[in-house]
Amino acid sequence: MAMSFSDLLAETKRSIREISPDELVSQQQRDPHLAVIDVREPDEHAQGVVPGARLIPRGLLELKIENTVPDRTTPIAIYCAGGVRSALAAASLKLLGYQNVSSVQGGFGKYAQAGHKVERRRQLTRDQMARYSRHLILPEVGETGQAKLLDAKVLCIGAGGLGSPAAIYLAAAGIGTMGIIDADTVDLSNLQRQILHSEDRVGMAKVDSAEAAIKGLNSEVVVKKYRERLNSGNVMDLFREYDVILDGCDNFATRYLVNDACVFLNKPNVHGSIFRFDGQATVFWPGKGPCYRCLYPEPPPPGMAPSCQEAGVLGVLPGVVGVLQAIETIKVLLGVGSPLVGRLLTFDALQMEFRELRVRRDSQCPVCGDAPSITELIDYEEFCGYDGAQS
Repeated sequence: MAMSFSDLLAETKRSIREISPDELVSQQQRDPHLAVIDVREPDEHAQGVVPGARLIPRGLLELKIENTVPDRTTPIAIYCAGGVRSALAAASLKLLGYQNVSSVQGGFGKYAQAGHKVERRRQLTRDQMARYSRHLILPEVGETGQAKLLDAKVLCIGAGGLGSPAAIYLAAAGIGTMGIIDADTVDLSNLQRQILHSEDRVGMAKVDSAEAAIKGLNSEVVVKKYRERLNSGNVMDLFREYDVILDGCDNFATRYLVNDACVFLNKPNVHGSIFRFDGQATVFWPGKGPCYRCLYPEPPPPGMAPSCQEAGVLGVLPGVVGVLQAIETIKVLLGVGSPLVGRLLTFDALQMEFRELRVRRDSQCPVCGDAPSITELIDYEEFCGYDGAQS
């Protein structure tokens, strides 16, 4: 005899485990591996979501669950608006071999009524859904991750060889606010490698040229321009409002200043550098790994390290390193993958060879060590023979 929906739902609920909203909260606190899945539709998320929930509409659950939760022994708690869709979803996951699945009784409605914490997330517009569609289908990004990128603030030190590809790809990725600091103007010699700029903008301030390129690619990005040189007087105020500092400068004075300010402010510093045919990238993240001074405690004497202006640089090289910096920045913001913390990635373009070197935090480091001797900012312009260039 044909079964009614009520009978189907009752039988389904008898075959699965149901938990109350209180039990969900308790389980989240006890088990950091618990995967909370919200199977409501995107328009329902405006009411809020359970903190930490992964958003997969019911119609896509079977298609996406293996990428979202690949280990079938991972505990899963599913919720919808009222507990019906989640019950059917839990039964479906059991058929797929998931061993520890539960449905939240009463769904999000009962959860919110009980006074539990509700997380408000940015709702993507239709245009944003289309623009970032290739991000949205990645389980590591999805709508939640894209919202993080749209809310993120990244400061690019320099709009030159490294800052150019990094800024372009970060703008394309949807970074909501991008700061650009550079005191220089566009020169014809820049165009061999600095892809933010163009022939018709020679003579223009680099920050204005950068804004034109970024806005031309993604008009929603907020660009904050700082046509000034980074120094001990402005660096702390500039860095405070940003989530990640992307160091694309080309001189030691600025590198040490950026490093020290990031350590003092506990900001991740996505570092890159280039020279002739060689490049390197890493992430200096206070509290998680070494800083720049752990690798190079003091700047070299003036004249010991020639600049790219003196020694030259392969024009496409900064494209590789700048893109690596953009990737690392996005990983830091999303909290995915393994950022280059404690790892220095080097690139030899002539041999087309990448190498990875381990870098350990130095307990004797003058800035991030156990007993730091440097507790305030130092301007190294004279010591390094600094000429003011930051790109």
